[in-house]
Amino acid sequence: MKKIVLLIMVFINFAAFQFGGNTFAADKVINSSVVQSATFAPYGTAKVDMHESPKIDVIFDVNYENPNSLNVLYAFVKNTQKITKGKVIVVTHGPELRAFAIENYEKYQGIIQKMAELAQAGVEFKMCNNAMLAAGFKAEDMHGFITVVSAGFPELVYWQSKGYQYINPLPLPVRDVRYLDQPQLKKK
Repeated sequence: MKKIVLLIMVFINFAAFQFGGNTFAADKVINSSVVQSATFAPYGTAKVDMHESPKIDVIFDVNYENPNSLNVLYAFVKNTQKITKGKVIVVTHGPELRAFAIENYEKYQGIIQKMAELAQAGVEFKMCNNAMLAAGFKAEDMHGFITVVSAGFPELVYWQSKGYQYINPLPLPVRDVRYLDQPQLKKK
């Protein structure tokens, strides 16, 4: 990018010189638009603080409209677990709970395999009995790595009282959001 800008500046200066124009104006236009946009940072650049974290137990509060959002939860749990290195509990009490129903295994197989992988790695899955019943399910309808608890919110409070740190992960993936505003930066 900088080489292209430099070549453009050389060409503009050469053309301006040949035709008796003002090279200063050409430099000013180029510098203020192309070069400045590549290096413009009025507040400097971000600091980096990759400090070590003590062992922290966490509890995820999950209430997703779309069961496919559990794919984002999978990434959140994996990334959090790498840093906190503590115990992890997921409390599910929303429409996403239908993905955990055995009868829906074929439809949500990829998601359930990811959740089962987390469970095999020690993540505990707790499901709100109230939400499950309201959705039309019973405990025996759910996969074996689910533990049905009396109610979701009291379960969250209980584990927080035991020192678990609360996380409410909204299912909004950030992959490639940079390119929504700057599509020209995406490598093809």
